Amino acid sequence: MSNNVSLTFEGTRAYVALDRPDKHNGLTIDMLNELVRVAGEIKDRSDIRAVILTGNGPSFSSGLDVAKAMSNPLSIAANFVPLPWRGTNTFQEACWAWRRLPQPVIAVVHGRCYGGALQLALAADFRFVTPDSEFSVMEAKHGLIPDMTGAATLSRLVGIDHALLLTMTADPVDAAYAQRIGLVTEVCADPRAEAEKLADRIATRSPHAVASAKRLFDRSWEASLRRTFAIERATQLPLILRQAFNRGKNDK
Repeated sequence: MSNNVSLTFEGTRAYVALDRPDKHNGLTIDMLNELVRVAGEIKDRSDIRAVILTGNGPSFSSGLDVAKAMSNPLSIAANFVPLPWRGTNTFQEACWAWRRLPQPVIAVVHGRCYGGALQLALAADFRFVTPDSEFSVMEAKHGLIPDMTGAATLSRLVGIDHALLLTMTADPVDAAYAQRIGLVTEVCADPRAEAEKLADRIATRSPHAVASAKRLFDRSWEASLRRTFAIERATQLPLILRQAFNRGKNDK
């Protein structure tokens, strides 16, 4: 497996770093598989309350290393096939695995955030970025479309006109524009510090409520009202029962 994705723990936070700085963290297929594996390692850690996703070196990531990926077409084909029980292929799961986590995921972005890397950042729950960071839905430059869950995440964050504009032109945009259209959460001088502050604030809340809120919005965001209300009830009931059970124990 790749050694270009690092995982460290600090208190209640997990830090995941893309670590191929000499290539602006260009994503390889091995790195995509490692992202999936690392997310799985974090998922069941009840002591971890938030995940901070970063990139080492001059950029968060310049996106998929197309030249390296295309040097092994058989690997692309093998990783393009979705797993039936998961519904995603490796390219998609490298991003969507972070949406599956019960913990909130905060992407800390600086420098380039292009193509597949942008789709990875969009799959996080929050994006804190430096003023000089740049974003591009770059796939059109290679005659492709965003297919690493970008269609799902873009549609939740920006209007269809902005999604099409970004996708059809592949033009890079700056942090101020990205924030204006809803692509990023915050633009700040020290996004890692701000991400850590947010992680610590969230850690003061019930982990069950935080996980349920994430699951609620992921499942209901584009559902019908009837379906949304049903999801709300199904998500809330275990929390109510947990609260009642805990109160009962405390009253004894």
